[in-house]
Amino acid sequence: MTARPIAVVGASAAGITAAEALRRAGWDGPLTLIGDEPHLPYDRPPLSKQLLHGAWEPERLLLRSKEQIDPLGLELRLGTRATGLDVATRTLTLDDGERLACAGVIIATGVAARTLPAADGLAGVFTLRTLDDALALRDRLSGGARRLVVVGNGVLGCEAAAVARELGHEVTLIGRQPVPMVAAVGAGIGELLAEEHTARGVRLLTGELAEFEAASEPAPGAPAQVGGVRLADDSRLPADLVLLAIGSEPAVGWLADPALDTTDGLGCDAYCAAAPGIYAAGDVARWEHPLHGRPLRFEHRMNATEQAMAAARNLVAELTAERAAEDGGTDEGAERPERRPFAPVPYFWSDQYGLKLQAYGLTAGADQVETTVLDHDARRAVALFGRDGRAVGVLACALPPRQIRALRAVVATPVPWEEARDRVREATTAG
Repeated sequence: MTARPIAVVGASAAGITAAEALRRAGWDGPLTLIGDEPHLPYDRPPLSKQLLHGAWEPERLLLRSKEQIDPLGLELRLGTRATGLDVATRTLTLDDGERLACAGVIIATGVAARTLPAADGLAGVFTLRTLDDALALRDRLSGGARRLVVVGNGVLGCEAAAVARELGHEVTLIGRQPVPMVAAVGAGIGELLAEEHTARGVRLLTGELAEFEAASEPAPGAPAQVGGVRLADDSRLPADLVLLAIGSEPAVGWLADPALDTTDGLGCDAYCAAAPGIYAAGDVARWEHPLHGRPLRFEHRMNATEQAMAAARNLVAELTAERAAEDGGTDEGAERPERRPFAPVPYFWSDQYGLKLQAYGLTAGADQVETTVLDHDARRAVALFGRDGRAVGVLACALPPRQIRALRAVVATPVPWEEARDRVREATTAG
């Protein structure tokens, strides 16, 4: 093939998976993996759970060791940021000014944590997206009992609040919605989670952050230390530490080429292609799901690896076809790979205290949700999510693996609501 490399931008779970899948799909040319962090690719879900808790050390988060990466023959460019992409020539610009002409590009840059301008330069205010973020927060939590205010009661905020409470800290969890994780799990299971957090000693509040308050006048040249927060209703909460878990933004700011659609992530077709020779995978990718008939974007770990494999396979198929066209079709009898649409059954999970939540299909954006509590004290429950009269998602809390597997089959493809209700009832009442 051409001497130009395929470049994978983002040394993430999606990025390293894409690199491996490119090799399996037959790409034997140069292959470059670019990552803006200095670390080898690592797993992010444990950051807010096992790593923050102290049960795991950073080495355990590595997705591949250096010895496992070496056989891929990668040019590994860690601590390097892509700052631009010319779509027509498939040329990347890097933060050192280098321009890298590529045969193809897979973008796996993920998302960046939202923050607030008032947090800049204020000690004790954290976000939680990277390994360094998690280690910095863990270090502050290890110094004895703290008053932690978590702003944002979505998945990340709830997981971090649970860990901090298990470590013995005084935790207040603030959300704009009165029910934790309601957008992802619905009101019924969200209320069960609220009860669990409250029973564990977490203070739950509904409100919006108005401003930070400093603990005292800082020493000359030193940053001010947060001492509390004030909410929009003018109530004040003392705080030694504040975690901002207020969502994320797709990391597309570096993609200024007008040939790309960067509305809510990088827009792609059903094959994960954003433009000829340009593909995307993971949290940054918004693609046309062939079964649901609309563009979707998932910030979930399983999707990152599945989509990376699909994007890699489809990119190699496209480049193979390009090469055949350049050669004048002289290999007409040769078997060529074909691109295939990416049509997964989305999956996500969350661990809080001893509870495991697992969801298949689409839970956000539902216009119909039905929750069945199977055992209130054990927080065992199942919720079915529908849209336009069809069941599109299901979520289970504290259910055994056998029932979880049966629930996945219910929403593998959208089915009529009544049919799905019967199948959920059958799956959760079977002996």
